[in-house]
Amino acid sequence: MRQILQNLGNGETLLADVPTPKLSAGQVLIRSTRTVISAGTERMLVDFGKANWIDKARQQPDKVRMVLKKIKTDGLMPTIEAVRSKLDQPLPLGYCNAGTVLESKVDGIKPGDRIVSNGPHAEVVRMPKNLCAKIPDNVDDESAAFTVLGSIALQGVRLAKPTIGESVAVIGLGLIGLITVQILRANGCRVIGIDFDSEKCKFAQSFGAETVDLSKGEDPVAAGMAFSRGRGMDAVIITASTKSDEPVSNAANMSRKRGRIILVGVVGLQLSRAEFYDKELTFQVSCSYGPGRYDDSYELKGQDYPVGFVRWTEQRNFEAILDMMASGAIDMRPLISHRFSFDDALDAYAQLDDKSSLGILLEYPEAAGPDLVSSTIRLTEAKRAPQKAQCSFLGGGNYAGRILIPAFSKAGASLDTIVTSSGASGATQGRKHGFQNAATSEDAVLNSASTDTIAIATRHNLHAKQTCEALKAGKNVFVEKPLAMTLDELSEIEACYRAAGNNQPLVMVGFNRRFSQHATKMKALLDSVKEPKSLVFTINAGEIPMDHWTQDPAIGGGRIIGEACHFIDFARFLVGAPIKSFYGAKLGNPDQRLATTEDKATLILSFEDGSQATIHYLANGDKGFPKERIEAFAGQKVLQLDNFKSLKGFGWKGFSKFKTRSQDKGQNACVQAFVDAIKSGSAAPVEMDQLIEVSRVTIQLAEQLKG
Repeated sequence: MRQILQNLGNGETLLADVPTPKLSAGQVLIRSTRTVISAGTERMLVDFGKANWIDKARQQPDKVRMVLKKIKTDGLMPTIEAVRSKLDQPLPLGYCNAGTVLESKVDGIKPGDRIVSNGPHAEVVRMPKNLCAKIPDNVDDESAAFTVLGSIALQGVRLAKPTIGESVAVIGLGLIGLITVQILRANGCRVIGIDFDSEKCKFAQSFGAETVDLSKGEDPVAAGMAFSRGRGMDAVIITASTKSDEPVSNAANMSRKRGRIILVGVVGLQLSRAEFYDKELTFQVSCSYGPGRYDDSYELKGQDYPVGFVRWTEQRNFEAILDMMASGAIDMRPLISHRFSFDDALDAYAQLDDKSSLGILLEYPEAAGPDLVSSTIRLTEAKRAPQKAQCSFLGGGNYAGRILIPAFSKAGASLDTIVTSSGASGATQGRKHGFQNAATSEDAVLNSASTDTIAIATRHNLHAKQTCEALKAGKNVFVEKPLAMTLDELSEIEACYRAAGNNQPLVMVGFNRRFSQHATKMKALLDSVKEPKSLVFTINAGEIPMDHWTQDPAIGGGRIIGEACHFIDFARFLVGAPIKSFYGAKLGNPDQRLATTEDKATLILSFEDGSQATIHYLANGDKGFPKERIEAFAGQKVLQLDNFKSLKGFGWKGFSKFKTRSQDKGQNACVQAFVDAIKSGSAAPVEMDQLIEVSRVTIQLAEQLKG
């Protein structure tokens, strides 16, 4: 199938061939018939992509501060590579979709149903149930495609809480502004629309509004006061897009005492206290298309809000807009300014330069091609001779694209197939790095004779299942940490591995730090001391929001399982003896009403040779402090490693300092050792028993901290 993607790095808009998304529980697969290009949002994204680095930085000062802090801790080149990789991730464009259901795993929705969603511009989209709504029989697909835009307008109106007969101003008469005018008129309000575009003012007049044409020098405040019979506007809804502070100032000055101002668009927000203070004005920002937006539990997991407590959610706003279309209360057809075939989608984006454009509609082919629902696409026709280390990837996120895939390519592995659930990221990464195929089904690699090695770089909850499936298929496995999230999963992996008998594939976990040049130097020095060692790890991990997937116990498993495992393994490597016992304690919280997490904890490991490691894993430090500091005390000597860039020795004969130009966390060396072992037929770089040991200790520590 084809999908429109935006490269934020160079501004290129692509109509790309990608595999059809993989359908999961609670989702529907939709064949698109019509989508609407959102002139405001999508023009902003395209313009951002075309901007140079300086202009991009000016538009996102918060991100610039994050980059500067990262340079301090990680160095210049790793930071530049991380930023480039982030900008190079394909961004699906579009969020106003109407189509027909192909497959459904949602009760009440069946194949053949006509449906709207906030799906992107693609021939086939996969959507969760709470972001879909059925189209009434008397609403055509062209009109229905405007539903999401209508819901953005509706949410702004809901926050304004207008009553019949109230006077409401709409500042900005683009698509959302004109829909807002219609909704307000249907609600029994008197409406005045304000814009610089004379044609858009005429549209608003056709919907029953009076207008202020700013291009003719008309005074919006005076017009608003006159329209409200001198009382001031009851409410003002701002749907404009401008850097100017003037819309907010005008809104305040035309409002009555205790009037309501709702911001739906994007404008300057240098507010005048005096303008708001005297009238006790209410100012509120509207969030997209209603309650549930950006809540993964609602949008992705399908957990609805009880109607008795949240009457209007995103989905119920979709339904309300469709009902208004069905009754004739609002009409989207006059808002269509251009129609383009999906084949000519790039020409449609060129139309965004015309600021007078309104609804740009994309029309999709009615006849479905043979590749419309293909889960695998060929990226190159070049045939490769069979060889060892024919590697396929499960997962194509930022870390895989920036670190793992280049490392495998550099190590001499042949890249066969990349599998991602959405298809778009896999196709982009596949073309960039030279994969033969891109797919959305794991079967494409598990059943492939051309793949002997599978690298797993998916979310943590999938690692154990995918590792077992790969082992059963006889594939070598490189799994980005963690190996498993529970002891049961770990036992299953061990059983699958042992079941292979003498034909056991190689298994590797991405514990890369032990392969760093700094690590091997530390190991060699410490091995020369024949007595117990004392290791102190200070990990200034930084805060991750609680709603991030890594903090979700069911998906990421938390930061001890997902990240601290690195340092448990590194300690195991430096000591060179099995872990005998362990203990963990997390930072306490005197206010028991507040939840505590295990990302501020101390882990203590005791080893069979008498050594001890203390790992302070902390998310409450300043980013200016070194992110990873490891200190080793042994035989009246000390080693200090900072951020895998600088290793200092105190009391060591012949050694005082070792530095690398940039961070060396051992990722390339880790992968190289794994690929070399496959090609040479030698043992895995790290024994399976040790991978199991470290994983088991990590899981038990995490359980202890949560208890």
